[in-house]
Amino acid sequence: MARIKLDMPENYIFSTELPIRISDINYGGHLSNDAMLSIIHEARIRFLNHYHYGELDIEGLGLIMTDSAIVYKAEGFHGDQLQIDIAIADLNAYGCDIYYLITNKKTAVELAHAKTGVVFFNYETRKVSAVPEEFTNKVIKDTE
Repeated sequence: MARIKLDMPENYIFSTELPIRISDINYGGHLSNDAMLSIIHEARIRFLNHYHYGELDIEGLGLIMTDSAIVYKAEGFHGDQLQIDIAIADLNAYGCDIYYLITNKKTAVELAHAKTGVVFFNYETRKVSAVPEEFTNKVIKDTE
């Protein structure tokens, strides 16, 4: 079976922490895959809020996720504190990739590598739109 491989960036522009809640645990007693997607969603919201944006208001546009990938590295358990580091890559005319490095804060063990592809979307016209220049300027400034 082919495995997904994510080439993770070297530099991250945002970091946040989240605990693994009891509702994030599956029948195997560890962090569930659906909870991991919710965790990276929360991290993305916090990242956007850092720049005074929301998923539906980035210089008047919203985001739509085009794809997602998660590569699991280790188990996470109830009560573990996660550190989620975020980087932006592959910025193009209509969107970008958002990378997430998820680490157990206490042990420094990497739990997962993740990526979501997003495009900018005008919800009024229901069409994909160009990446706002102001967003690019803010993100590029922090990436350098």
